[in-house]
Amino acid sequence: MSAIAWTASVSLAAWLWLLLCQGLFWRTDVRLPPRRVPGTWPSVCVVVPARDEAAVLPASLPSLLAQEYPGRAEVFLVDDGSTDGTGELARELSRRHGGLPLTVDSPGEPPAGWTGKLWAVRHGIALARARDPEYLLLTDADIAHAPDSLRELVAAARTGGFDVVSQMARLRVESLWERLVVPAFVYFFAQLYPFRRIGVPGARTAAAAGGCVLLRAETAGRARIPDAIRHAVIDDVALARAVKAGGGHIWLGLADRVDSVRPYPRLRDLWRMVSRSAYAQLRHNPLLLLGTVAGLVLVYLVPPAAVPAGLAVGSAAAVVTGAAAWLVMSVTYVPMLRYYRQPLWLAPLLPFTALLYLLMTVDSAVQHYRGRGAAWKGRTYARPDAVPDEG
Repeated sequence: MSAIAWTASVSLAAWLWLLLCQGLFWRTDVRLPPRRVPGTWPSVCVVVPARDEAAVLPASLPSLLAQEYPGRAEVFLVDDGSTDGTGELARELSRRHGGLPLTVDSPGEPPAGWTGKLWAVRHGIALARARDPEYLLLTDADIAHAPDSLRELVAAARTGGFDVVSQMARLRVESLWERLVVPAFVYFFAQLYPFRRIGVPGARTAAAAGGCVLLRAETAGRARIPDAIRHAVIDDVALARAVKAGGGHIWLGLADRVDSVRPYPRLRDLWRMVSRSAYAQLRHNPLLLLGTVAGLVLVYLVPPAAVPAGLAVGSAAAVVTGAAAWLVMSVTYVPMLRYYRQPLWLAPLLPFTALLYLLMTVDSAVQHYRGRGAAWKGRTYARPDAVPDEG
């Protein structure tokens, strides 16, 4: 066998392992677990960190205010230094639509050592604790919820005894670049964090989706959330790890009627979304970066490259193994495309999207070593080794 054929064979073996041994990550049937109506509905406080979100609030905040929840619930929107009138718009939407009580407050500028939206989340949780809720719903300002979303989340948490119930909101998929990149984003996430393993007590896999996290308030206090994860750029995964490390029971799945209304019409928008945290996912480790690049090349780029290369050198084995690996890859992507209601002809284009993610990850590392750090909503954070610990 030629070197091309051997390499393609390794890629095919990797895909067969992913297909059968990586927690069935490619399936999209992990939805809210079985649930029963509680005897009494616990109180819930909804915390919404918002920074310059006036463009999306009209499509998202009314859905929270309109929650059909049988128990006591109220919404706390934390206006995190917005310059576009986010706070006043939220108050106006509350006056116009009514529904759940809304409190809008601002935490001031975050102290050193706090990244992303976590300072705003901390302020919102502090406000909520005055109400002594049993659960906290942490949800982003761009997330629209179906009227029964909160009710179903609480019922699932109570029935399954979960400390965290999180749903990965269905992201917007309308532009060409969204069609190419967004379903793959969720597919890659599920490959890293197979949903079926997350809910298994004792399993090491832990993750959540920051746009929709129902968290038991007692658990948040015990795990010191968000203070314990204040440095985290990928705060949702850090939250899940902190809860699970403390013996908590967590669950994550795909959402049916929880949707992100934020548009990413251009490649530049999607690039920024991925690259701001990709290297943080690799713990800013150059060896992990090299391994990731090599893995992406072997698993996603070798199969389509092996077919024309095998034809060029007359290696039937390279053509067959490369095509087989490409087929397995495409087949595993089909359920995610169906979940996002996208045409199946996008499945063979997954290697192209993987190449984009490879470049985004490298760019994330380049930005890190240029000293720009992670960025969120116009704020740039220093490299982790430059962030002082405030105890």
